[in-house]
Amino acid sequence: MRILLWHVHGAWTTSFVRGGHTYLIPALPGRGPDGRGRALTYDWPANAVEVTPARAAAAEVDAVVLQRPEELHGLAERWLGGRRPGRDVPAVYVEHDAPQGRVGELRHVAAGRRDLTVVHVTHFNDLLWDTGGTPTTVIEHGVVDPGERYGGELPRVAAVINEARRRGRVTGTDLLPRFGAAAPVDLFGIDSEGAGDGRLVTGAGDLPQARLHAEMARRRAYLHPVRHTSLGLSLLEAMHLGMPVVALATTEVAEAVPREAGAVSTSVDTLVDAVRGLVAEPERARLAGKRARAAALARYGLDRFLRDWDRLLAEVGR
Repeated sequence: MRILLWHVHGAWTTSFVRGGHTYLIPALPGRGPDGRGRALTYDWPANAVEVTPARAAAAEVDAVVLQRPEELHGLAERWLGGRRPGRDVPAVYVEHDAPQGRVGELRHVAAGRRDLTVVHVTHFNDLLWDTGGTPTTVIEHGVVDPGERYGGELPRVAAVINEARRRGRVTGTDLLPRFGAAAPVDLFGIDSEGAGDGRLVTGAGDLPQARLHAEMARRRAYLHPVRHTSLGLSLLEAMHLGMPVVALATTEVAEAVPREAGAVSTSVDTLVDAVRGLVAEPERARLAGKRARAAALARYGLDRFLRDWDRLLAEVGR
């Protein structure tokens, strides 16, 4: 198939484009949000092909994968040369995010559409979003396995949060100093440079994926202090690396992370104690990391993810 999709979520797309299709990636001068083109910090295969608006308009497209409201409301139609997603070209809408706000008011942008399917990345998101009769399905994340690389030689913990300062309480940024009192926290991700006080919390920068994985694996444990976002792919990548995980039991975490993989709780004090214990007991941390990796491979493997997507694309493309 020839599939048009925007480069919106780099880590998720890294897995998606590993399938056996041709992926048409919009590209514009300046590489803004409506035309980022191929990723610069992730390893994408050659079948992820950049297209200009003119090439996209003339291309044979078997399906379009929508990911943002603006794509649903005109952007995709313009790139497709007037063809309408869901009507003239088969379409799905991937919802990456957990909804924010009052539970009774969480109506999805694609609600009420009978000509496309909303694909949620977690069952928690499917539970909370109101899609108003639009067909939905869940395709859980799949991760390109970076290999078991855990060393844990540094008695520190790693956290990966994009725009941690802006997102604040949503991502648990305010909790980082509490964990830093048990073990220094190295914060990676977009706009992490200069974050923290350099003692309890140190901003470690936005690194290319391969280097990020290497740096994460040197830390004793992975910290996931997120209150309310979708299931972070960096958490699953840490588990694949063989890192023990300390995570708030929020959103999909309770399903994704077995307790024997580290610690999962809604009590910050309990999690702070867990960080302290893992840092003090390297062998305990190593065994927990092996359990984390086994759980991640069993549920969030790339092959299962691609099979699920092939099945759905075959259905919508009929």
